[in-house]
Amino acid sequence: MTAAFTPSSPYQPLLRQIQNQRILSLAFPHLPADRVARKRWGNSWLSRGRPEHPPVVFADKVKSAMRLVALDGYAEKAGFHIGQGVAEARAMCPEIDVLPADPAADRALLEGLADWCCRYTPLVALDGDSGLFLDITGCAHLLGGEKALFDDLLARLFHLGVEARAAISSSAGLSWAVARFGSDGILAPDEAARVLAPLPMAALRLPRETIETLGRVGLKQVGDIVEAPRAPLARRFGATLLLRLDQALGREDEPLSPRLPVAALSVERRLGEPVQGEDDILGLTEELAMRLKPELEKRGQGGRLFELLLFRVDGAVFRIAAGTSSPLNEPRRVAGLFRERLQAVHEDLDAGFGFEILRLSVPKSEKYEVMQEDFSGTPDRERPLAAFADRVMARFGAESLLVPALSESHVPERAASFRPLTDLALMGKAEAPAQNIPAILLAAAARPQRLFPSPEPVEAVAEVPEGPPRSFRWRRTLHRIARAEGPERIAGEWWLDGEPAMERDYFRVEDERGRRFWLFREGHYGASAPPRWFMHGVFA
Repeated sequence: MTAAFTPSSPYQPLLRQIQNQRILSLAFPHLPADRVARKRWGNSWLSRGRPEHPPVVFADKVKSAMRLVALDGYAEKAGFHIGQGVAEARAMCPEIDVLPADPAADRALLEGLADWCCRYTPLVALDGDSGLFLDITGCAHLLGGEKALFDDLLARLFHLGVEARAAISSSAGLSWAVARFGSDGILAPDEAARVLAPLPMAALRLPRETIETLGRVGLKQVGDIVEAPRAPLARRFGATLLLRLDQALGREDEPLSPRLPVAALSVERRLGEPVQGEDDILGLTEELAMRLKPELEKRGQGGRLFELLLFRVDGAVFRIAAGTSSPLNEPRRVAGLFRERLQAVHEDLDAGFGFEILRLSVPKSEKYEVMQEDFSGTPDRERPLAAFADRVMARFGAESLLVPALSESHVPERAASFRPLTDLALMGKAEAPAQNIPAILLAAAARPQRLFPSPEPVEAVAEVPEGPPRSFRWRRTLHRIARAEGPERIAGEWWLDGEPAMERDYFRVEDERGRRFWLFREGHYGASAPPRWFMHGVFA
């Protein structure tokens, strides 16, 4: 089967869809070595010329032996290879620089590069431990075309001290293969078969065992299987081989999962001169919010979560999020929220040599209710409250403002809780309609005015098997019961507590001095384990 499809081909509709997309694959062949080099010689070490140094390798324990897991360029040229033992490597080159592998640090650098690539497209996906996928469909024209975007990306990475290879094509599989094994940078949709044919089988992202098996029968290049009968290939080498081949040729779609959710609305400003001052950042933020407002109004929505991305000239990216208690589209209030956020993160926000790109996004929005002012010109009274809540939460965090809220639970300590004021509507939930409250909560006289956050153990003497307590000792004080009412059995939600959750039998008791308490028994008399008694609250 060839890559030239006729209109009657079953691949044709999908091929048209895939040809419309453009995927950029980034490969970082020496990511751990670049991380160490940037730390030793600065981010511009590549542009200043590689300093003379012994080969650098990274070792980790593999099957109870220290082996090489990553190399730099000098080590590759010297003949070292992944999986080689450290002792053998030292014998080959005694001055070799062996460093411990640090996957967490490598991952952090890769994620930092993914954030940095958001300047080109918000659709950035991680590709294993040493690569990225960028869906640049519809984005290239913003930077002067694919060639300009391609050259700008590689040039900037070079000046950031990161070696990279890249390729752009209509499928993620083809871009991946060319970025690692090919020489072309930008491919047209109809070049897939021609470009893939001379590449090794490893370009199809196959397991090592499959590649070795293919090599033993003489199938070493992709072109050896492009036109071969498919049924024998699938029977002998598995369906993965044909799937990877079809993905690279554009016959099968390969959806990418962006690393971060993509905001519905986003605006950005690219600056000719970087800015450093807080006032400049806030002024640009308000300007971006003004550009967002018409689109929010067109949709009849207001932002519930705003995110400001600051791209520093040295490649660092800062994400600052600000939530609101009600839908918001007023630019001045949006800028005010970020003024508070910048005050809160002031010590962690290092402007360095300045920020060159600012982007304001709306990851979360809701319907915006337009409130008409009365004849006195007084705005809706909830607006000042919402503005106050937003400023406090932006400065001190969402946990700084809490409101009581009822929960659908019969267990007393779960029936109510304090929640962050992320929505002004929560303020009314404590006075929810009776039909939404469990019936057991409606009997006000049956619940103590003071409920302890967690029950306290007591020593009780009770009638068996199900009778109320006759006396109990709590906080070193003995109380004799004069009157008692109960039991009232309450069981926890089985889907929360699980099988071992025990039932509780609650009693309202009054001692000889007229003090009233709320006790419960956990367990039953006659069982394998004796029951335990707890004090859960006191009445007025």
